[in-house]
Amino acid sequence: MTYAVNALELLALIFVIALGLVALAVLILFILDKTQTGDAIRRNYPVIGRFRGLFTKLGEFFRQYFFAMDREEMPFNRAQRDWVYHAGKGKGNTVAFGSTRNLSIAGTPIFVNACFPPLDDQFAATAPLEIGPTAAVPYRAKSIYNISGMSYGAISRPAVEALSRGAAKAGIWLNTGEGGLSPFHLKGGCDIVYQIGTAKYGVRDENGNLDDSKLREVGANPHVKMFELKLAQGAKPGKGGILPGEKVSAEIAAIRGIAEGQDSISPNRHREIDSYADLLDVVAHIREVTGKPCGFKTVIGSSDAWAAFFELINERGPDCAPDFITIDGGEGGTGAAPMPLIDLVGMPIREALPRMVDLRDRHDLKDRIRIVASGKLVNPSDVAWALCAGADFVTSARGFMFSLGCIQALKCNRNTCPTGITTHAPHLQAGLVVEDKFEKVANYAKSVIKEVETIAHSVGVAEPRLMRRRHVRIVQADGTSIPFNKIRPSYNAPTQT
Repeated sequence: MTYAVNALELLALIFVIALGLVALAVLILFILDKTQTGDAIRRNYPVIGRFRGLFTKLGEFFRQYFFAMDREEMPFNRAQRDWVYHAGKGKGNTVAFGSTRNLSIAGTPIFVNACFPPLDDQFAATAPLEIGPTAAVPYRAKSIYNISGMSYGAISRPAVEALSRGAAKAGIWLNTGEGGLSPFHLKGGCDIVYQIGTAKYGVRDENGNLDDSKLREVGANPHVKMFELKLAQGAKPGKGGILPGEKVSAEIAAIRGIAEGQDSISPNRHREIDSYADLLDVVAHIREVTGKPCGFKTVIGSSDAWAAFFELINERGPDCAPDFITIDGGEGGTGAAPMPLIDLVGMPIREALPRMVDLRDRHDLKDRIRIVASGKLVNPSDVAWALCAGADFVTSARGFMFSLGCIQALKCNRNTCPTGITTHAPHLQAGLVVEDKFEKVANYAKSVIKEVETIAHSVGVAEPRLMRRRHVRIVQADGTSIPFNKIRPSYNAPTQT
């Protein structure tokens, strides 16, 4: 009996000690997770957040037998996201064994490798390209790949700051989005493209009209290199927005030039622009007042409707032309938009981009108007295709969100983003450590550019902008492929066929 009691007491003691050790281990993990800076999930959800890493590692097994494969998710599949994550670490992105991409899916681009590509010492990095030759201060843009518009307010302070610092390190531009120029956009000292939305945030008077004095003030900032007039974006063409009063803090109100604590409504279009003539007039006015290049961003519903625009430019003369046009595909994203607009309105970038390029080139404006492509272009193949189609630059928002740590939780509109990117909750923002994330932003941008240059080398040209439509084939419904220049012949035969 005594032995039995002693054994039970020993077991109880062992249990208490084990329980204490478990509690101590959990406490240590909690402290480690909360103080580390590399993983926002573990920082915001100590200990529990570690299960995501475990499940991610086990994901290949579970996906293979029960769930979606690597290339089946929407809007971005796991293979796309993983490429960005790996690129952000700056440790290379080589894979083994073979491609998991199904090359028989209609629309898949296949690049045409040259029989005798240039030798390594004949390969050049992408050269800077001038935008706005008639502006008082033209912009020599260094990078083919840049950050698309994301407003401070739509994304958090640490996210904006990390993008700014990462953009500066990578030598790329950062678009402010329509929410105005915040101090956090300027933190890194990068090149800035100031976007003017329909509410004219940051450059508006009390009635919501353009304020020339504020335009001049912004234009005088040496970091602001260009102005982009936003007519429409892919996720919600023809739709404005409402910034609820509870989100209009004193800081946001000061940056945007609106009343604190009151709802702010963005019109569905610029009230003063009723025609192509008005559009050209406003673009010219912004360029004259600021001295910086000015262009616009839009979504194509029908390319036929834009023929009159280029004809008007030719009538007035090339000096009246916008310095660039950003084409956003109907598949573009945003923090919140009606599902019918996200799903059903706007031409996809794969169709819209070559149509707009052809219109520009047909009217002999290739050297005057730069084309910027935007809309789900996050991987090197996407960027290389856009350059083959005739784009001069490519921008991405969601690709850079992935480089910040976005896990596609689809909570952008709920203020509960678990990675701290699209939330203003301080405890969630704490998970996004700027000192870590800006390096990943820069690494991602550099990786995309490097691999696009690798594709260009493979197809037989010295640098990416020399790629043409003949350098890529498009897979058809029957699984065969056709040269892109056979599907959409270029109107600029001497340089693009």
